[in-house]
Amino acid sequence: MRFGVVIFPGSNCEQDAVHAIRHLGMQADYVWHGDTDLAGYDALVLPGGFSYGDYIRCGAVARFSPVMAEVVRFAERGGPVVGICNGFQILAEAHLLPGALLRNRGLKFICTTVDLRAEESACQWLDRAPGTVLRVPINHNEGNYICDEQTLERLQGNGQIVLRYCEPDGSRAAGGSAPNGALDDIAGICNERGNVFGLMPHPERVVDPLSGGTDGQHFFTAIARRLAEVS
Repeated sequence: MRFGVVIFPGSNCEQDAVHAIRHLGMQADYVWHGDTDLAGYDALVLPGGFSYGDYIRCGAVARFSPVMAEVVRFAERGGPVVGICNGFQILAEAHLLPGALLRNRGLKFICTTVDLRAEESACQWLDRAPGTVLRVPINHNEGNYICDEQTLERLQGNGQIVLRYCEPDGSRAAGGSAPNGALDDIAGICNERGNVFGLMPHPERVVDPLSGGTDGQHFFTAIARRLAEVS
């Protein structure tokens, strides 16, 4: 199982992603944003950070990096792709995922650990039972997910909402549990096929008990098992 972790100018979480994957016993290599050969990779990770300094808007410039044309083709062939934080923003800009990420409610950077509820979804990257609550850190300024009403209905109807912000017991507060103001408390979504997954929280930071938890392991081991079964 070999992961490619794409580095854009301004990425700052690629080492965390590579460490997490290797800690779980799988291979991980860095892929430069100017590369156009993704042969040999089983899955791709777009890590967090501030690609191109968030110039214009988050992910807007990274979307045109040479590697992204290959990422799109990889995803269209069914290859698994995950975008974490800034990676989620890039996937939205590249139209691999619907919707957009806006400034947080309150216009403040948020760095904390949140509760996430796994939903029943088509996502290939997560295999937790619906209702499972996970503790994962967030670290972003533009995590306020938004989409139009028709898109939200499709996400709900197709099982594309993978994670929602929630309370510790799995419930959702009447006024919303998303600290960033995200629509419908959405923390992560996937495409209809389930192979492209974007989320604002950082699972790569909680794969080792020494780092404060292991809930992030599921986001990497699930896709590895699925690919092994297909092989």
